[in-house]
Amino acid sequence: MMRHPRVQRVQQELKEEVSKILAYELKDPRIEMVTVTAVELTDDLRFAKIYYSVMGDQKRREKAQQGLESATGFIRKLIGERIRLRFLPEIVFKYDNSIEYAQHISEVLEKIKKQQKGGKDADKKSN
Repeated sequence: MMRHPRVQRVQQELKEEVSKILAYELKDPRIEMVTVTAVELTDDLRFAKIYYSVMGDQKRREKAQQGLESATGFIRKLIGERIRLRFLPEIVFKYDNSIEYAQHISEVLEKIKKQQKGGKDADKKSN
């Protein structure tokens, strides 16, 4: 789907600003090591899904989600001060598992590669 250039530009601005806010302005320890991976805006710029990843286990992800939810109003207020928009978008934080998924795929491929190599070694020994 082709997005309007303005929507793409605002998405990029939102991603940069929220990343800065998380890195430098929020003092909540639950939000440490959180990275904004993408922002998805509706065409009318009224709703924003902000995708994030976090290093750590399930418990760490849950704490990060709680921290982000509690800071949403503050983050939204700062965005309103920094990005000129007619309407300030409603923000929802969504966990992005694509990094974990890619890591899982990489591990599976590595396991397959080792199994194939092991099979070839067995074939060489039997000849």
